[in-house]
Amino acid sequence: MNNLLRRSFAGILYVAFIVLLVCYSRLSFELLQAILIVLGIVEFSHISECRNRRVLITVTDVIGGLLLLCAVNIFGITTLPGYYGPALYGVYIIARMLLELYGADEHPLPSLGHTFLGQIYIALPIALMSMLRSYGGPELVLAMFIMLWLNDTGAYCVGVTMGRHRLFERVSPKKSWEGFWGGVLLAVASAFVFKYCFGSYYPMSTGWYVGMGLIVGVFGTWGDLVESMMKRSIHVKDSGKILPGHGGILDRIDSLLLVVPTMAFYILLTRIVSGGLLGKIIELLNA
Repeated sequence: MNNLLRRSFAGILYVAFIVLLVCYSRLSFELLQAILIVLGIVEFSHISECRNRRVLITVTDVIGGLLLLCAVNIFGITTLPGYYGPALYGVYIIARMLLELYGADEHPLPSLGHTFLGQIYIALPIALMSMLRSYGGPELVLAMFIMLWLNDTGAYCVGVTMGRHRLFERVSPKKSWEGFWGGVLLAVASAFVFKYCFGSYYPMSTGWYVGMGLIVGVFGTWGDLVESMMKRSIHVKDSGKILPGHGGILDRIDSLLLVVPTMAFYILLTRIVSGGLLGKIIELLNA
């Protein structure tokens, strides 16, 4: 009972923290992105090289992740200044390689691989949340988070009560096909609610929101499985202990890391099909 209460309390605080920073202001949203990047990369650095990871390299990985957050400003979707982000990130890439060159590490390639995989896997998707906020406001970002939480809830409840057929036993023995479909159905069902509640902020069709629910259900599950695959390969159960009863921050945002890039592509595809963006691309090509 104590474990259940501790887990529930930590979950409530986590949800309240996300909702507050997503909705309060653009600055608070960018603060949320920075916090998730820092915590996520620190955890990834710890579990990927464990005892051999140097503190200096972890610090530079975090700096690189934050610079990657700045670099998305090349698309004009954050409040951060100008084109300095991409330029600074380019300088960072050079500096990180030189650091490895002069660090006399016996295994430089795995170290560089861990650095850039962590930034692509964690920092880039979190940075791309700015695109969702730019096009759909904080309401669209909040809808995505709520769908993710509903998908997890539906998968857990149905999986525990009805799960019989293993979904991906090699990577996650407890996940079932019944749980997967329970999560997807709940995420898709919530699309009708979000269309009613948030439709005025991001006026897309009900079918569009249903597509969003499918993306959350499918890619959220894949995101969970990808992180499980990584942890299983290095014999780690949880990415950290920051959230009592829930593991680390990566255990909480693993679904998000695949959903956000897919949602960004979904929005881009929608704009191309609708004709507005396609017309601008043609104008630029003819200029």
